[in-house]
Amino acid sequence: MKVVAFNGSPRANGNTYQALKLVLAELEKEGIEGEIIQVGDKVIRGCLACGKCVRNKNERCAIDDEVNDWIQKMKEADGIILGSPVHYSGITATMKAFLDRAFYVASANGGLFRHKVGTAVVAVRRSGGISAFDQLNHYLNYAEMFIPTSNYWNVIHGTKPGEALQDEEGVQIMRVLGKNMAYLLKLIAKSKGEIEAPEKESKVYTNFIR
Repeated sequence: MKVVAFNGSPRANGNTYQALKLVLAELEKEGIEGEIIQVGDKVIRGCLACGKCVRNKNERCAIDDEVNDWIQKMKEADGIILGSPVHYSGITATMKAFLDRAFYVASANGGLFRHKVGTAVVAVRRSGGISAFDQLNHYLNYAEMFIPTSNYWNVIHGTKPGEALQDEEGVQIMRVLGKNMAYLLKLIAKSKGEIEAPEKESKVYTNFIR
């Protein structure tokens, strides 16, 4: 099994990276491979709302950049972790641009991430961690992913790179999250062929302004 983690921080080795490493360390103890992909220092533009991914259904965004490679990595992975620092009580602009496009392409192509295990982690100096964490979870919920939890919200605190490792509670949160994610991944893998997954329903759209 493999888990792919996305670092939305402009700092490749900052506190978001440390949070992701803590989770992946627990997964690796259980024999689950992990990879961190650096997103936050790339030049990624937002969705153009062109609708080409819906019309083409080729699992690609019309903007031909790294995002298309990342979509395929997510499709092939058993689990996905979304990580971001906090900018004005939200996730980074680059991370949002990536996620908007990736999850829209996934939805337009039959739900590429449906029933994968997905979770989110956030690194913050002081405040705004919960709202950023909530923002990341919106993508996981919409994609019908299975979300493991920890013993608190998945937020770790620190300012300078590496400082988050001094947050003992935050470190425990990431450790417990990794253990629970590994457990859920193994349960799903073991159930394949034994328990039938629910059939995917076509999305119903209701417009209240006609």
